[in-house]
Amino acid sequence: MYFVRTAGEKDLGKVRDLLVETWHAAYDRHYGAAKVDELIEFLLSPAKLRARLAKRQSEFLVADNGEDIGGMGYAAMSEQMTKTVLLHMLYVRPSLQRNGIGRDIFAELETCFPEAEVMSLDVEPENAEAIAFYKAHGFAEVGRNENAGPGQSGIPALVFEKRLASH
Repeated sequence: MYFVRTAGEKDLGKVRDLLVETWHAAYDRHYGAAKVDELIEFLLSPAKLRARLAKRQSEFLVADNGEDIGGMGYAAMSEQMTKTVLLHMLYVRPSLQRNGIGRDIFAELETCFPEAEVMSLDVEPENAEAIAFYKAHGFAEVGRNENAGPGQSGIPALVFEKRLASH
């Protein structure tokens, strides 16, 4: 049984291992392993994960069974959009998907930002499993971003939003 809790510094190694595994499983078929490795090094370095952990107006969660991290989620209030929380990451180890871990992490993240009216996220256009998950949890597609990765990446993403229940 996995329990959702706030991540700590001691979790970051296991979180990074989980992210490397899930990113390769989700994105290698779209971008190739070398590009995914490049994105991992740029976006998921230990220093970048530590910075996310310390960021104000954010929440970094893990699903922990006492031995392993089975999933993680990270969201932060938008600095550009008023009353909007951005869901930056929600990943579950591939072997544990469809067991409610993503649902539990997401449910907790929804409650962490009482001032937010909207939750927004980017999702890979070909990631049918993720799109189905977000639609099942009340998100709707509202746009497209052609440079979702770092800089002018050329990595496309669909933009999804959900009105939060407290509003």
